[in-house]
Amino acid sequence: MTDPARARGAQAVTVSVVIPVKDDERELARCLRALELQTRRPDEVVVVDNGSTDASAAVAREYGARVIRCETPGIPAASAAGYDAALGDVILRLDADCIPAASWIGAMMGAFDRRPGVAALSGGARFVDGPRALRVTLAATYLGAYAIVALLSLGHLPLFGSNLGMRREAWERIRWSVHRGDPEVHDDFDLAFHLGERCRIGYARDAAMGISMRPFTDGRAFARRVWRGVRSVVVHWPRDFPPVRWTRLLLRRMLRGAKARCVRSGRT
Repeated sequence: MTDPARARGAQAVTVSVVIPVKDDERELARCLRALELQTRRPDEVVVVDNGSTDASAAVAREYGARVIRCETPGIPAASAAGYDAALGDVILRLDADCIPAASWIGAMMGAFDRRPGVAALSGGARFVDGPRALRVTLAATYLGAYAIVALLSLGHLPLFGSNLGMRREAWERIRWSVHRGDPEVHDDFDLAFHLGERCRIGYARDAAMGISMRPFTDGRAFARRVWRGVRSVVVHWPRDFPPVRWTRLLLRRMLRGAKARCVRSGRT
């Protein structure tokens, strides 16, 4: 008789790609074309229309994506609605103005396969538009600054909303803890606060992603992005004030390590 657990394990792991969008029809079409060229095709693409007034929803349907409508304004609400709707065992996320490399899904899924204890993964990015001379330097500065601030705030690796993935069961554990109704937080930063509390977050080195330099073309928009980053941190205080969070996470890791050593030594 076949073991049901073994049979489930033998089944192919399914993957959903979630894309929140608002009034980005041209960029969304470019993103969806790139997803069509993936060496490992997604089992579904979920486009979350967050109140678009252009043809974003029609473009998504044209490319065969499943479109859901999120009436609550803001990327946190739209992203969460997409994760809720996703049917895949693994949920990948990118933005409408992203251009994933053809190997992106395959690289993310390979990284999950190799690291079964990791609940979420984040990858890097490169700029695909803007002045060529600034693309590499600006991307390194932007992502490097984000990583440093996030590491100090979180006590572990952050997640990057333009290039992330998580196991669906991990999302289901924290789906009602995230600040999905607050449009003034960065959803990826908020997600990292909640996922990183009890789950491991890893880095997918080979998951190549192209992103737009648009955030740097408008001073007011960039200032608002910075403000949202600050808010994304302080909204979790006092419980996640850095020294408090670091200490709690360190104690939790030490306890897990002690339990693992007991298991290896045969004690209960």
